[in-house]
Amino acid sequence: MTPNQEDALYDFLENVTEPFTLEDVTAFIRMIEPKRSGRLAMEVAALIDSRNIAFRLDSRRWVSRRGCFESVPFVISPTRLELVNGILIPGHRCIPFANPGLLPQEYTFYWKGSAIPVTTTEGPPEEFYPYYYIYGEEYAPQYVARDNPGNESAFNSDPYEDPPEVSIGTLDMRNVYRESSFVPGDRFVVKTMDWKAGSFLLEKAGKDEWSQPELYDWFEAAEGGFEDSFALFGPGTSTEEQIAYAYWYGGKRMRDVPAYALEEFLYEKTDRIDVTPYGIETRFWYAGKEIPDNKNIETCQSFPDRTVVEEILYHRHIPVSEYVIQSYVRDALFRGDEDVWHIIERIVPRVVLLDTPEQDVLAEYISEALEEYQPSYSVFADQVMGPMRQRVGELHTAVIELYARLQKGDIDPSWLPRHTYIVLAQIQGHAAGVLEDLDTGTPPPENELDAMDNSLDSVIETYEDIKELIDDALDRFRRQNLSVVKFVPEGENSRTAIQISVGGTDVWRRVLVPESYRLEELHRVIQSVLGWNDSFLHRFSVENPNEVTGTMLDDEQIRLEELGRRGVTKIIYEYGTKWTIRALILSKDGGSPGETAQCVAGAGAAPPEFIDGPLRFRKILYSLERGGDTDALNELGPGFVPGGFDLETCNRNLGSLRMVKKQGHYEKRK
Repeated sequence: MTPNQEDALYDFLENVTEPFTLEDVTAFIRMIEPKRSGRLAMEVAALIDSRNIAFRLDSRRWVSRRGCFESVPFVISPTRLELVNGILIPGHRCIPFANPGLLPQEYTFYWKGSAIPVTTTEGPPEEFYPYYYIYGEEYAPQYVARDNPGNESAFNSDPYEDPPEVSIGTLDMRNVYRESSFVPGDRFVVKTMDWKAGSFLLEKAGKDEWSQPELYDWFEAAEGGFEDSFALFGPGTSTEEQIAYAYWYGGKRMRDVPAYALEEFLYEKTDRIDVTPYGIETRFWYAGKEIPDNKNIETCQSFPDRTVVEEILYHRHIPVSEYVIQSYVRDALFRGDEDVWHIIERIVPRVVLLDTPEQDVLAEYISEALEEYQPSYSVFADQVMGPMRQRVGELHTAVIELYARLQKGDIDPSWLPRHTYIVLAQIQGHAAGVLEDLDTGTPPPENELDAMDNSLDSVIETYEDIKELIDDALDRFRRQNLSVVKFVPEGENSRTAIQISVGGTDVWRRVLVPESYRLEELHRVIQSVLGWNDSFLHRFSVENPNEVTGTMLDDEQIRLEELGRRGVTKIIYEYGTKWTIRALILSKDGGSPGETAQCVAGAGAAPPEFIDGPLRFRKILYSLERGGDTDALNELGPGFVPGGFDLETCNRNLGSLRMVKKQGHYEKRK
């Protein structure tokens, strides 16, 4: 598809409200631009399905987001802060019922036929972040910053520190609250009047108006909708996409009232859906479970209707559009190095091997782009974008090279940091997106360039951090393999890589555990790597992906190798009443035999076992991040370093375990 045809597709989807067929949408696109019509139908279907930009009704029909959500009721529950101040913060409240192309401050709300006036509210940014968390907690500062130019300037002045105070646009609800005698617990039923324009109508629903059985029906539909979306689409490309598909699979009941507000459901009601780390982002996911790494760098940056050049690069794990290649060409002009083969080496690092015909196709494309840009290019006019394009191009090249090195290397993936490939894919996707934005001769507005530059600083820092962790992992893996001086037959003293994750936190450990270990020994390993003291009762169960709860394992004498033969890959370890640990069996590490457990990777300081569960732990950490009082740190106990993980200390703790049962307990080695 041409850019104009793709724009026409999105224009069609923004306006159509009835179910549509492939013939409907292609006829509209041909009216806008009839070029390349032979493959158009196939390309349109591929684009809709690959990017999940419309919902499939059957093999022939789709329904657009607008057609699904316009006029459908949903609920907003004002917080006490909003009621006290006579305001309402739109924030994430209208996901997925609003056009995602609009920002929350662009919405219009009506009460009894009149538009609700807008006011401004000032305060520290962390006071407003929770109203944007459903977009992804990592994106909340960006939404607050983009509320107005003053906020953008305040955030851009120091990308590493939040400004002390910001101002955001809020609805002036004083008359509405007073007129409707609104009290805590009351709700607003909201209907989308115009999805494309982002206009909504508010109506009051009293706190006792709906019965608990009615709300529970919606609650069940919502949990089912989210879990179906996870099962069918995985983590998706964003939390907004996840939520849109949750409402789709939740059916008509989820898109009706009585209902809970989405944020109330996600953060207060459900214990089956939770926020989970996903590389450098977050997603909603099955509570207590980890999103698996995808082992590939290919992302939504790849177009389903790839050109010949894009196809060549895609199959070499370089998922970029032609606009990225053109941006590399502009970078070559800025550098003053217009050698075609040097440009190819920046796009395709030497570690990635192209066939001669593939090189020729890419070289011809780059030569044509150079011929097109050279006559009008001015290095002086490019001083605004040139340095940034050069930086992001170097980052993109480095990510592709690092990924290719990992693919060609002999490292067992279980030694790598958690979500290594997801993080690399996210960095690559961001860098490719910036390169596309910089494939132009006209600089964007200064505030956009500042925001782009600050985000680039953050992404480069993330890349340097993950590269350092990967290099350390490669180093440890090589040293470990060099220390293996004898061949160990399959099954004898072989070890299994197990990832131990503390539910509701970012804390995890990856441990090589002998397959001969029993569950009672795995219990000691978990206690050791988390620095816990076996103060509470524990129990094991086997996680069944088709059930909410696991199957209890009453016999702790069962060995890991026996569980492996049964096909078990996930073990639940419940410790006390507050902590749930997931032990994910990743792979057998036959290359490093041994009689004892060894930690090879991890992240985050483990919460003290006496803290009142993951929610309390997260609140304490948040308080510390925001400069909270010393009581929070005291609650964590002496010596606690937030975010700290020491691999050597972890392995010393494991080395001190003596796996010999004595009088019902395990001893530490003397």
